[in-house]
Amino acid sequence: MTFKTIANISAIVSFLLGAGYLLFGELVMGRWQIPITDSVLLVGRRIGALYLGLSVIFFLARSAPASVARIALCAGTAIALSVLALLGIYELSVGHVGKGILASIAIESLLAIAYVRILLIDRKQGAGS
Repeated sequence: MTFKTIANISAIVSFLLGAGYLLFGELVMGRWQIPITDSVLLVGRRIGALYLGLSVIFFLARSAPASVARIALCAGTAIALSVLALLGIYELSVGHVGKGILASIAIESLLAIAYVRILLIDRKQGAGS
């Protein structure tokens, strides 16, 4: 997969998550089987705003050539997604969330792997030198 494809997928997923957290927080959080409180929804709306911002970043960067900036975007995203996946596994294992989080873990893991792959390709090609 190319960076452009991964960036487009990330833009779409981030947009959907952002809109979901902002407009349908109870539904999004409910699939993780956690208690829905005003505090949870407040944090969810704030996360939604961040996801919308990430959507714009990925959309605008989708045609970026291999560069230091693209490497930074890929590395930061790979780390964030990896940590999210690991946290999801941990929270599921200790019973803080339900099995609904498995879909999130799978998507986060696949996207993290895709970004690491782009990083390795860019490094092999000498991007950012």
